[in-house]
Amino acid sequence: QVQLVESGGGLVQPGGSLRLSCAASGSIFVIYTMRWYRQSPGKERELVAAITSTGGSTVYADSVKGRFTISRDNAKNTVWLQMNSLEPEDTAVYYCNGDIIVTMSRALNNYWGQGTQVTVSS
Repeated sequence: QVQLVESGGGLVQPGGSLRLSCAASGSIFVIYTMRWYRQSPGKERELVAAITSTGGSTVYADSVKGRFTISRDNAKNTVWLQMNSLEPEDTAVYYCNGDIIVTMSRALNNYWGQGTQVTVSS
């Protein structure tokens, strides 16, 4: 019913930037909070950033504050993660996550994207 598709990952040198995108599609009635998570090999998945439905409130992991910015465009059902001053420690698979009400059932469910790899290396 609903798909989240991430894009924008890749290989970047330390100090570089990447912009991840997450597009939601399907039988969407409304999208509430959207989040970006990441997971490195051998580590648990961690919350990187979150943004409320109106974009009026955002939260960030301490490790990315001041470097990453989450934003959204509700007309496009899209959320972005701008990542600046990237460090090798930011290497991970980045996942989009969202709380979405579907049109038919009006049920609130939580959805995940398939992930996009970000590698920071010289």
